[in-house]
Amino acid sequence: MTSFFTWLDYSERERRQMLDVISRFRERDTRDELGIGSVRDAFADLLFPGTSTIQTRARYFLFIPWMYRSLENKSISSEKIGQRARTEEITLILALLNSNDTAGVIGRDAKEKLQRLPSNIYWQGLGTWGIRLNYGSQAQYHRCLDSYYTLGRGQQRNDDGEPVGGHQRLNWQPDLPPMPANFPRQASFALTHHEAEYLRERILLRIPDSLLAFLAAQGQLTQGVDFPWTHPQYGDFPDHIHTQLTHARNFSETIYGAVLLYNLMLAEALHAEDLIKDYRADLADWEEDMRKRAAVLRPWAADLTPFWQIAETARVRITFWTKRFITDWLTLATQLPPGAHLADQAAARDLIANRERQLKHALARLDNPRALELWTGAAGVFRLDYRWGVTQTLVNDILRGLEE
Repeated sequence: MTSFFTWLDYSERERRQMLDVISRFRERDTRDELGIGSVRDAFADLLFPGTSTIQTRARYFLFIPWMYRSLENKSISSEKIGQRARTEEITLILALLNSNDTAGVIGRDAKEKLQRLPSNIYWQGLGTWGIRLNYGSQAQYHRCLDSYYTLGRGQQRNDDGEPVGGHQRLNWQPDLPPMPANFPRQASFALTHHEAEYLRERILLRIPDSLLAFLAAQGQLTQGVDFPWTHPQYGDFPDHIHTQLTHARNFSETIYGAVLLYNLMLAEALHAEDLIKDYRADLADWEEDMRKRAAVLRPWAADLTPFWQIAETARVRITFWTKRFITDWLTLATQLPPGAHLADQAAARDLIANRERQLKHALARLDNPRALELWTGAAGVFRLDYRWGVTQTLVNDILRGLEE
């Protein structure tokens, strides 16, 4: 029985990760074509635990437990909980669209046809922040509700209705701020001061050593900050955060060249002259950036042991072949001779082509004309920010609430 439930947990994690991938595939410039996502996610999980690329606003961390706890109070059965929760979440979409701040409404366009609901998007984060106390997947939580009700009703209680011995199994953190009246028929993204304090406390208690915790406790409102290492408070970050960000930045900047070269090779395969010109220009700019930071990047790439040690503390599985591809690329990227261009290096092109074949086999775009036809002109062309874009919004929501 133990191995059965372990398999179920693993399956749910894989399912959630696949749904995240599918969601990213629907957005231009967010695909992980070269299989470096495990390293990206490792640093993102260290810096901003509980976040994901498709989260939008901080108050969803309260919307979901409010909804489920209300349904639990009505003893909605395991059989009906999924549909009832879906109905509540669709109602929430419509309420948020009627508010004065609609930025980040999940399901804005799909509404009742929405496939992946906010509860699923935020499920893991709710556990990471200690708001969700049920350790199972969302599907497991639904299935166990009937037993939860039975055990709760059968528990011996005192005259005040409290469990004898003070112990009761709970699915949600008991100090959750009170649910607003008329929720979910009326809702907004604005956090009250009490709600913002609660989310800040959850973060500080559960993930105190993260950059997210520092920003929730001491952060300033920011706008248009592209990367966490360009944050105006960077000098105030703790030393271990500086170390993490140094490695994260170095990796983001060096691996970007691999993405540019891959897209250049796709453009060449399609004889798309305008794109070829653009990607060669982008690569030239990137190579100039590499030369400007050569004094930092060359010794860093020469000994990646600290980099891999930090990445592996996030408990994200990074395969041998991923490590080998990254190591080989970083060597090429940081040792480029003066005046040379990576786009003209056979070793660099072979490395990119072989990596795509390794990941996609017969569906590799560089080998498969039909797969190549699906290329939109830009596959994964962005510098890694490790979910900073999402996190900046979440932190700003909390900081604005604290100002109330």
